[in-house]
Amino acid sequence: MKPLLKPLFAGILAACLSFMPASAQAPYDPQLMRLAEVLGSIHFLRSLCGEEESVWRDRMEALILAEAPSEERKARLIASFNRGYRAFAGVYTSCTEAAAQAVARYMKEGETLTDEITRRYGN
Repeated sequence: MKPLLKPLFAGILAACLSFMPASAQAPYDPQLMRLAEVLGSIHFLRSLCGEEESVWRDRMEALILAEAPSEERKARLIASFNRGYRAFAGVYTSCTEAAAQAVARYMKEGETLTDEITRRYGN
């Protein structure tokens, strides 16, 4: 999964850095909120499966910094990340094959969302 880390991060930053800061809501907010939720899910699952660094949480922080959202929008992004984290925290207490498969699915979804946001809204 390591090869997916770099493109996902690069895509997130490219997408975010190409936008003008939005006030209340940007047209890509639904996809961005879902991406935040996906990052939260991956953060929980990868930690559960032995990843010791906070790579995915750090990427969420980078996304927030790049977006420079209003306080309300920032709170929604954080809530989305936390919702993704808690969704799996209530289901998995140890790393299982199903958890590893969920990581793979969410990594793919994160890449798809990033590509979609960049393609549709990037410069």
